[in-house]
Amino acid sequence: MSHTVLICDDAIFMRTMLGDILQQAGFDVVGEAETGAQAVDKYRTLRPDLVTMDIVMPDMGGIDAVREITRSDPAAKVLMCSAMGQQALVVEAIQAGAKDFVVKPFQPSRVLEAVQRVLG
Repeated sequence: MSHTVLICDDAIFMRTMLGDILQQAGFDVVGEAETGAQAVDKYRTLRPDLVTMDIVMPDMGGIDAVREITRSDPAAKVLMCSAMGQQALVVEAIQAGAKDFVVKPFQPSRVLEAVQRVLG
């Protein structure tokens, strides 16, 4: 059975690119969100095996969304994907409950390695 993924990013081209990378690797993309609030709602509805989360999004940032998701499901597996590779944000995202971090722009192989680490 393939793993289910929710892709959260405010940029449609990033959601499309991540979706293509994951689908080609055999993952089942069950939903997309373009805001942090949408990400939280869709996580609660879909309960995916993995969430990819951008940091900078409208209405609720990715780190706050991760906090909300892991508060309702401590076992949630979230992979942060962001152009903002600043150390402080990486640390904050991990403290919020994210399991790993990929910096944009990324190579498909780097994304898949991180996904495998997060899923164990």
